[in-house]
Amino acid sequence: MVGIFKANNPFNTFILFVYGLLLKLAWFLHPTIPEVQKTDGFLFRGILSKLKIAGGDLPVLYPIITYLLLFTQAMTFNKLINDQRLMQRPNYLPAMSYLLITSMFHEWNILSAPLVINTLLIWVWARMSGLYNSPNPKTTLFNIGMVVGISTFFYFPSLAFAVLIIFSLIVTRPFKLPEWIIALLGIITPYYFLFAYLFLFDKLKGYKLPGFAVLYPRFSLNNWTIAASLLVLIVFLSGAYFVQANFRRQLVQARKSWSLILLYLIVAVFVPFVNATNKFEYWILTAVPLSAYIGCAFFYPTKKWYPFVLHWLMVGFVIAMSYVV
Repeated sequence: MVGIFKANNPFNTFILFVYGLLLKLAWFLHPTIPEVQKTDGFLFRGILSKLKIAGGDLPVLYPIITYLLLFTQAMTFNKLINDQRLMQRPNYLPAMSYLLITSMFHEWNILSAPLVINTLLIWVWARMSGLYNSPNPKTTLFNIGMVVGISTFFYFPSLAFAVLIIFSLIVTRPFKLPEWIIALLGIITPYYFLFAYLFLFDKLKGYKLPGFAVLYPRFSLNNWTIAASLLVLIVFLSGAYFVQANFRRQLVQARKSWSLILLYLIVAVFVPFVNATNKFEYWILTAVPLSAYIGCAFFYPTKKWYPFVLHWLMVGFVIAMSYVV
């Protein structure tokens, strides 16, 4: 499969869709109905409320929506990586990696607010990567800030990604105070319209922001989850080695994009520490940047057996976790 997705063949889109379906078949056979969490924003609560009737009669609707989100995110992020030439040539390995690593954790295949905002954060990362040579940086920064603000309406702790905007400004542009202020205004704008709506319709007193707390996340991890985490970590470190080995051969724009992916990963790792609940599903925010590095672990090795063994080891783990546990 690695050899197939290493090629830039348009037919690979269909193959990848089937590949992902096979990996996630167990979740279609045994669908899980998502539950509202304290940190879920009102937009995600509204989505679950709308789906409750149909989902109660047809539970498979939830894994269908989840898979469509995952596949769309995989293809979108893969296209952005190819467009920005973060690898030596276009391929489908980041998309394959995204579907593969999200299949290794049960919680990452349940419809959740962090899963939904992954779509928004992919867009944010793409626009931040383009700040280096953007002809209209102020417009771009305002849009980035506004999308981060909107994402908090789905999942409130995603406000932490405002830090990523600061890092992106430091990495991609010389310091200009007006640009920082415009990005901040972008984040505030969705809340301005929200509170204006609540005020006009006399709903301001009854509105409460979702829970927000700084704590150490305590998860009830089983041996399979720990093993999956270690395997993903090993493959990630392998990919990070190949990224570093080829770093200086890349254009300045590509190097800045890789720096932002690393910052994206660091912020995503720390988001669960500002949750009011302890759920492993929140770590799915790390899946997007991880897939870029893991794609490199499959792409760069000169010895063909290495990515072959890594891939089928991960696939074997998914099968064992899905049907043996």
